[in-house]
Amino acid sequence: MSATMYYEADANPMLVGQRKVAVLGFGSQGHAHALNLKDSGIDVSVGLRPGSNRTQTAADAGLRVLTPADAAEWADLIMVLVPDQFQQGLYNEAIAPNLGEGDALFFAHGFNIHFGYVTPPQNVDVAMVAPKGPGHLVRRQYEAGSGVPALVAIHQDASGGAKDLALSYAHGIGATRAGVIETTFKAETETDLFGEQVILCGGVDEMIRAAFETLTDAGYEPEMAYFEVLHELKLIVDLLFEGGLPWMRYSVSDTAEYGDVTRGPRIVTEQTRETMREILGEIQSGQFAEEWMAEVAAGTPNLLAARRAVADHQIETVGKQLRDMMPFLVAKTPEDDQ
Repeated sequence: MSATMYYEADANPMLVGQRKVAVLGFGSQGHAHALNLKDSGIDVSVGLRPGSNRTQTAADAGLRVLTPADAAEWADLIMVLVPDQFQQGLYNEAIAPNLGEGDALFFAHGFNIHFGYVTPPQNVDVAMVAPKGPGHLVRRQYEAGSGVPALVAIHQDASGGAKDLALSYAHGIGATRAGVIETTFKAETETDLFGEQVILCGGVDEMIRAAFETLTDAGYEPEMAYFEVLHELKLIVDLLFEGGLPWMRYSVSDTAEYGDVTRGPRIVTEQTRETMREILGEIQSGQFAEEWMAEVAAGTPNLLAARRAVADHQIETVGKQLRDMMPFLVAKTPEDDQ
């Protein structure tokens, strides 16, 4: 069964144009949503906690900046774009006391709604508009006259027009230029977490480090190992992005393609697939969500330890040196986005 796709002609931009929109958060997604909506002629405010280091940045961009509670009170459409682990507290403190009948509560990820950490009242629309790309790309593509594809889902249709409003919002951030896929909060949340853990972040992260260590343990120079298992990965991902597996295999050498089809299954074995199914089960049951929220409540000790371990790993010390030597590359660090 194919997913339903929506484009520019399917959206009525007047619907979100008649709303006062509060974007809570001004990080990767928040800045893109707020600026794209503003440039689309939408009345938008940004909700930031007092003392936020992003307040001046948002104000300099010509945006009205309020506290989260004031923004929620002012708006009749609230888009929640703070990290998952902070949404429950933000909802209880700033959003819930200011929700009224006819308001709309939007998300870009279904985590807190799907797993029950946020339960809005029955008299508000609850929808998701989730661009399938980082916020910097969402903003850049909008400015270029294009857009990033997005997902749209309806959790609660109190008004009878929640989907139309969500499509209108998607139009305002430029997503309908590229195409919007209709889904559910459940499907978006579970597939998103699975993709992050099994391939996009967790799987790739571990594969890179394991491959690097295999080469360096065998006596190869760490610089050579870095180029082969990390730097060149972008070249392959770009090919996959452009044309899927067939284009990637067509574009690489026959030697590489033969190694792909004969050695790949020895890396991703039936045991690997079984572990993937176990991880999916943990996501579907809510076990991962409970584990993550408990980690947050404890001050994220395991996450912080993992960050230190990655920063201290040889692949990062060598990688930083190599990236600094590449004039064509604007090297990035987490500190650059603070």
